[in-house]
Amino acid sequence: MFFFAQTRHLSDRHFTLLITAIAFVLFSVMFIFKQAGIFDFWYWMSSNIAIILLLVFYFENENFRLLKHDLKINPARKIILGLAFAGLLFLVFFVGNIIVRAMFGQAGNEIGAVYGFKQNAQEWRIVVLMLLIIGPGEEIFWRGFLQRKLQVYFGDLSGFLVATCVYTLVHVFTGNTILVLAAFTCGVFWGWLYKKYQSLLINIVSHTVWDIVVFILLPFH
Repeated sequence: MFFFAQTRHLSDRHFTLLITAIAFVLFSVMFIFKQAGIFDFWYWMSSNIAIILLLVFYFENENFRLLKHDLKINPARKIILGLAFAGLLFLVFFVGNIIVRAMFGQAGNEIGAVYGFKQNAQEWRIVVLMLLIIGPGEEIFWRGFLQRKLQVYFGDLSGFLVATCVYTLVHVFTGNTILVLAAFTCGVFWGWLYKKYQSLLINIVSHTVWDIVVFILLPFH
């Protein structure tokens, strides 16, 4: 309760910095250890996102208002665009997979290590968590909250670039160069998508569908 009471008195910028720092610590520790007791990676990831979203929605009504407004305006068109952009990003990774494997001898091992995050989790459980929490939650935080805030503070381009850098930097703690490159690519792609359309629904569909296709349906290993 003390934390919530004190946070109420923070300025908007300080609140954004605090939430970003909390997210950075939560995700960094998760990427380092990948499992915490009975919490495998997917439960841990979902729990981290739930914590961050709870803080964001509790302290910032604008985020929830913008999301509701977005869902009301041409949702069918946005879903179609989200699916199209998921397909485009998959194509980018399909080509990229061929290139990095040809250029770097250890790329195959690092790509395989990315799929090691699946651990022994049942695929249906991964899909459910991606659909309900991970895909939507990541976009609501990284683009709908952090990038939106940074664009207000620093301008559209600078805010987009800083948000992308933070998103990429978190993945450095995996120690996997290919995953960091993938995170940078996704950060640029989804950051640009949000900057262009200002629609979380488009981003959520693109992110969630891409996750499921790449991890479950058509993996690159």
